Amino acid sequence: MEEHRKNICKVFRSEIYDFEVLKSLISNLKFLHMLALTDLDVYKLSEQISDMIWKDNDSWPEKAKRTIRLQIIKAADSISINIAEGYGRYTPLDRKNFYLYSRGSFEETKGWLRKAYRRNLISKERMKEYKDIIDQLGPKLNAFIAKTRKGNLKFEI
Repeated sequence: MEEHRKNICKVFRSEIYDFEVLKSLISNLKFLHMLALTDLDVYKLSEQISDMIWKDNDSWPEKAKRTIRLQIIKAADSISINIAEGYGRYTPLDRKNFYLYSRGSFEETKGWLRKAYRRNLISKERMKEYKDIIDQLGPKLNAFIAKTRKGNLKFEI
Protein backbone atom coordinates (compact mmCIF):
# COMPACT_ATOMS: atom_id res chain seq x y z
CA MET A 1 0.00 0.00 0.00
CA GLU A 2 2.81 2.41 0.88
CA GLU A 3 4.46 1.75 -2.50
CA HIS A 4 1.24 2.70 -4.32
CA ARG A 5 1.05 5.87 -2.29
CA LYS A 6 4.61 6.83 -3.27
CA ASN A 7 3.95 6.07 -6.94
CA ILE A 8 0.85 8.24 -6.95
CA CYS A 9 2.78 11.12 -5.45
CA LYS A 10 5.54 10.71 -8.05
CA VAL A 11 3.08 10.71 -10.92
CA PHE A 12 1.18 13.79 -9.81
CA ARG A 13 4.20 15.78 -8.64
CA SER A 14 6.18 15.21 -11.81
CA GLU A 15 3.18 15.88 -14.04
CA ILE A 16 3.68 12.58 -15.85
CA TYR A 17 0.19 11.79 -17.04
CA ASP A 18 0.71 8.47 -18.79
CA PHE A 19 -2.82 7.13 -19.11
CA GLU A 20 -1.82 3.48 -18.60
CA VAL A 21 0.22 4.31 -15.49
CA LEU A 22 -2.63 6.32 -14.04
CA LYS A 23 -5.15 3.61 -14.89
CA SER A 24 -3.01 1.02 -13.14
CA LEU A 25 -2.55 3.18 -10.07
CA ILE A 26 -6.24 4.05 -9.83
CA SER A 27 -7.24 0.40 -10.08
CA ASN A 28 -5.05 -0.28 -7.06
CA LEU A 29 -6.54 2.51 -4.95
CA LYS A 30 -8.74 0.26 -2.86
CA PHE A 31 -7.42 2.09 0.19
CA LEU A 32 -8.66 5.48 -1.08
CA HIS A 33 -12.32 5.96 -0.31
CA MET A 34 -14.78 8.38 1.15
CA LEU A 35 -15.99 7.26 4.52
CA ALA A 36 -19.70 6.94 5.13
CA LEU A 37 -20.98 9.32 7.78
CA THR A 38 -22.35 6.41 9.80
CA ASP A 39 -18.88 4.79 9.85
CA LEU A 40 -17.30 7.72 11.70
CA ASP A 41 -16.67 7.10 15.41
CA VAL A 42 -17.44 10.73 16.21
CA TYR A 43 -20.86 10.36 14.59
CA LYS A 44 -21.59 7.00 16.24
CA LEU A 45 -20.73 8.36 19.71
CA SER A 46 -22.84 11.48 19.18
CA GLU A 47 -25.79 9.31 18.16
CA GLN A 48 -25.25 7.05 21.17
CA ILE A 49 -25.34 9.86 23.71
CA SER A 50 -28.36 11.40 22.00
CA ASP A 51 -30.28 8.11 22.11
CA MET A 52 -29.38 7.58 25.77
CA ILE A 53 -30.72 11.01 26.68
CA TRP A 54 -33.88 10.43 24.66
CA LYS A 55 -34.61 7.16 26.49
CA ASP A 56 -33.69 8.45 29.94
CA ASN A 57 -36.11 11.35 29.67
CA ASP A 58 -39.07 8.97 29.74
CA SER A 59 -38.48 8.26 33.42
CA TRP A 60 -38.10 11.88 34.52
CA PRO A 61 -40.75 13.53 36.70
CA GLU A 62 -43.24 15.85 35.06
CA LYS A 63 -41.53 19.02 36.31
CA ALA A 64 -38.26 18.05 34.63
CA LYS A 65 -40.10 17.04 31.47
CA ARG A 66 -41.70 20.49 31.30
CA THR A 67 -38.46 22.37 31.93
CA ILE A 68 -35.16 20.85 30.77
CA ARG A 69 -36.33 17.86 28.73
CA LEU A 70 -36.71 19.61 25.39
CA GLN A 71 -33.51 21.61 25.79
CA ILE A 72 -31.27 18.65 26.62
CA ILE A 73 -32.76 16.54 23.82
CA LYS A 74 -32.30 19.36 21.29
CA ALA A 75 -28.71 19.96 22.42
CA ALA A 76 -27.81 16.26 22.26
CA ASP A 77 -29.51 15.73 18.90
CA SER A 78 -27.77 18.80 17.53
CA ILE A 79 -24.32 17.22 18.02
CA SER A 80 -24.86 14.50 15.42
CA ILE A 81 -27.15 16.57 13.21
CA ASN A 82 -24.52 19.29 12.79
CA ILE A 83 -21.87 16.67 12.05
CA ALA A 84 -24.19 15.23 9.39
CA GLU A 85 -24.96 18.62 7.86
CA GLY A 86 -21.31 19.60 7.81
CA TYR A 87 -20.32 16.30 6.26
CA GLY A 88 -22.62 17.04 3.37
CA ARG A 89 -21.08 20.46 2.69
CA TYR A 90 -18.58 21.01 -0.10
CA THR A 91 -15.92 23.36 1.26
CA PRO A 92 -13.75 22.77 4.33
CA LEU A 93 -14.89 26.15 5.72
CA ASP A 94 -18.57 25.17 5.47
CA ARG A 95 -17.86 21.78 7.03
CA LYS A 96 -15.80 23.29 9.82
CA ASN A 97 -18.54 25.77 10.74
CA PHE A 98 -21.05 22.98 11.30
CA TYR A 99 -18.53 20.90 13.23
CA LEU A 100 -17.92 23.89 15.49
CA TYR A 101 -21.68 24.19 16.05
CA SER A 102 -21.59 20.52 16.96
CA ARG A 103 -18.89 21.17 19.56
CA GLY A 104 -21.02 23.97 21.03
CA SER A 105 -23.96 21.57 21.28
CA PHE A 106 -21.65 19.01 22.89
CA GLU A 107 -20.71 21.52 25.59
CA GLU A 108 -24.36 22.47 26.06
CA THR A 109 -25.31 18.81 26.44
CA LYS A 110 -22.62 18.34 29.09
CA GLY A 111 -24.00 21.33 30.97
CA TRP A 112 -27.54 19.93 30.89
CA LEU A 113 -26.29 16.52 32.02
CA ARG A 114 -24.50 18.08 35.00
CA LYS A 115 -27.67 19.96 35.90
CA ALA A 116 -29.80 16.81 35.55
CA TYR A 117 -27.38 14.89 37.75
CA ARG A 118 -27.42 17.59 40.45
CA ARG A 119 -31.22 17.50 40.38
CA ASN A 120 -31.22 13.72 40.87
CA LEU A 121 -32.68 12.99 37.45
CA ILE A 122 -29.71 10.81 36.50
CA SER A 123 -28.21 8.15 38.77
CA LYS A 124 -24.52 8.02 39.60
CA GLU A 125 -24.15 4.80 37.60
CA ARG A 126 -25.88 6.25 34.54
CA MET A 127 -23.81 9.44 34.79
CA LYS A 128 -20.68 7.28 34.63
CA GLU A 129 -21.97 5.80 31.37
CA TYR A 130 -22.49 9.31 30.01
CA LYS A 131 -19.01 10.32 31.16
CA ASP A 132 -17.44 7.35 29.38
CA ILE A 133 -19.00 8.49 26.09
CA ILE A 134 -18.18 12.15 26.74
CA ASP A 135 -14.54 11.27 27.43
CA GLN A 136 -14.32 9.59 24.02
CA LEU A 137 -16.47 12.01 22.06
CA GLY A 138 -14.75 15.25 23.11
CA PRO A 139 -11.26 14.39 21.83
CA LYS A 140 -12.66 12.75 18.69
CA LEU A 141 -14.76 15.80 17.91
CA ASN A 142 -11.75 18.10 18.40
CA ALA A 143 -9.61 15.89 16.14
CA PHE A 144 -12.39 15.82 13.56
CA ILE A 145 -12.49 19.63 13.51
CA ALA A 146 -8.69 19.87 13.34
CA LYS A 147 -8.57 17.47 10.37
CA THR A 148 -11.17 19.57 8.59
CA ARG A 149 -8.98 22.65 8.89
CA LYS A 150 -6.31 20.77 6.96
CA GLY A 151 -8.79 19.86 4.28
CA ASN A 152 -8.20 16.10 4.48
CA LEU A 153 -11.21 14.91 6.43
CA LYS A 154 -13.24 12.88 3.98
CA PHE A 155 -10.55 10.67 2.54
CA GLU A 156 -8.25 8.02 3.91
CA ILE A 157 -5.04 7.38 2.01
